[in-house]
Amino acid sequence: MIKKLALSALVLTSSLFASSEVNVYSHRHYDTDKKLFKMFEEKTGIKVNVVNAKASALIKRIESEGVKSPADVLITVDAGRLYQAKQKDILQAINSDYLNENIPANLRDIDNKWYALTKRSRVALYKIGSGIESKLTTYEDLAKPEFKGQIMVRSSNNIYNQSLMAAMIAHHGEEYSLNWAKGVVANMAKAPKGNDRYQVKAVANGIGQIAIANTYYIGKMVDNKDASQREAVKKVKVLFPKFENGGTHINVSGAGVAKYSPNKDNAIKFIEFMASKEAQKLFAQGNYEYPVLKGVKASELVSSWGTFEDDNISINTLGQNNKAAVKIFDKAGWK
Repeated sequence: MIKKLALSALVLTSSLFASSEVNVYSHRHYDTDKKLFKMFEEKTGIKVNVVNAKASALIKRIESEGVKSPADVLITVDAGRLYQAKQKDILQAINSDYLNENIPANLRDIDNKWYALTKRSRVALYKIGSGIESKLTTYEDLAKPEFKGQIMVRSSNNIYNQSLMAAMIAHHGEEYSLNWAKGVVANMAKAPKGNDRYQVKAVANGIGQIAIANTYYIGKMVDNKDASQREAVKKVKVLFPKFENGGTHINVSGAGVAKYSPNKDNAIKFIEFMASKEAQKLFAQGNYEYPVLKGVKASELVSSWGTFEDDNISINTLGQNNKAAVKIFDKAGWK
């Protein structure tokens, strides 16, 4: 009887002093996220501790920390990195009715080890007055000889380009994708350099006529302290290409619970909050991303660019085809 009472007291004490924190390892670096973390703290009383770094560094860190890792949540900005984290066995499957019911199946891991939080589309921006919009309708078109010397796009080392290539492989296979990559390389206005904003500014300034970029960067340029970015984006328009046998390419930022999370319940609550209606609205309005939650609309600015139909492949495929995508880029000479 005494032992039972002692055990009960121990359980009660443990519950009273249960951790009220969640440790988030995040590749995202936006003010929007800081606001969301504060909202979560105020709503739950759970303190959010954040470690910011690139996804590759965070994945290596969690690996090296092993069972002693304090990480509860990993957030990355690309499906390829989420897939990599799963392959490295640093995430655990979770059971969340809310996430399973509200995050579409093609936007979450098949084993429930990660869930998309936002969507981005990789699109084409063209110089106003160039007439490109009447010639370019698909991603496949980018390899046509008529666009020689007109394409601005960043390096093949960039995960966004790797995921676009992974989608191309999913639709057409590796042989076609290699020929497509060679065609794009032949059409580049100059050797790959800089980020997505650099490509847009280059087209605005007459270096090429087509820039490949993620949609949320465009919003960031419109609402920017740098006048050169604001002026550049006024000179281009957004075009939503699609795959010949699919829709417009999308990628995601997403989150998963770390394998050895010391605060698993808090971690699940955190991810559920990030997928809540109030959080999704802030992602859309504050960071110009597309929400993953049904019923939440894109911002007025993002909506003004037009609508598109999401590509029909599973986001999981982007990670599965990543290695093949990298090899194809190398063979094609895409620097």
